[in-house]
Amino acid sequence: MRVNPNYVANLAVALNSSQASEQHLTEELSSGVRVNSLGEDPIAAGQNVMLLNQIRQDDSFNQSANLVTGRLQVADSSLGSVVSQLTTAISLATSANNGTRSANDIMAIAQELTGIRDEVMTLANTSYQGQYIFAGTQTASAPFSTSSATTPATTSYAGDTTATFLSLPNGQKIQLSVPGSQIFQGAGSKDVFAALNNLIADYSTGTVNQAQAANDTAALTSSLNYVSQQRVMIDNSITSLSAASDAVTNEKTQLTVAQTNLMQADVAQLATSLSLAETQQAALQAVIVQLGAASNSLFSKL
Repeated sequence: MRVNPNYVANLAVALNSSQASEQHLTEELSSGVRVNSLGEDPIAAGQNVMLLNQIRQDDSFNQSANLVTGRLQVADSSLGSVVSQLTTAISLATSANNGTRSANDIMAIAQELTGIRDEVMTLANTSYQGQYIFAGTQTASAPFSTSSATTPATTSYAGDTTATFLSLPNGQKIQLSVPGSQIFQGAGSKDVFAALNNLIADYSTGTVNQAQAANDTAALTSSLNYVSQQRVMIDNSITSLSAASDAVTNEKTQLTVAQTNLMQADVAQLATSLSLAETQQAALQAVIVQLGAASNSLFSKL
């Protein structure tokens, strides 16, 4: 019977390997993480990086979406109030145009319309988190101002005509803003402030040019309809953004599950492997002890 002359070295290597395996399994079981370094599983580690990057991108999009959703909701609410104010203004103008009002009544309507114009201008200058939402990209300054140096008064716009967009993960874009000039000073008879300023001038003296007042009232009605159309655009953006946020949230949930499954340790399997490693180590140690008792060897010093 031949005896392996390398049995001492082989037993030492086996014992070291068993101890290292037991330590690794213990650490993995304790942390609950299957892969702790690139060297342990390069493919899984690479997949994990990709999953984490996509999860971070989804988080970033949702943070941006929450911020701009608030801005869009404020814009929608402001335009809803504008629609209400203009509806009241049209009712007042229609009343002033019926030919039964006294001069004092007509001048009182002019004052009410002045209040409505000023309120609409305040709404057009609405800000959100320190930025004017109807100023295009010139968000640091109020976009609208009115001068009464002329009759009728003139309302000017100091913003720009640039709309802003948010890119979705799928490459689509959602419009986040509508420049104030587009909403309140549309071409032709769609200029809200021109119509209001003209009606105020129509009634300020207490006498009414019926044809002119009727034309200006029609212009205000056209402006109201146009503002309502612009509001629909913002409502559509809110709906699209909400749908995109839901989709990204669902994607993040799926990615998180995939990342967890990829990296999470199998506790039951680890416990079994650890038990086997402990048994193997105990057996090796028993062999070493027996060899040490039989001769004065290296193992008697372990």
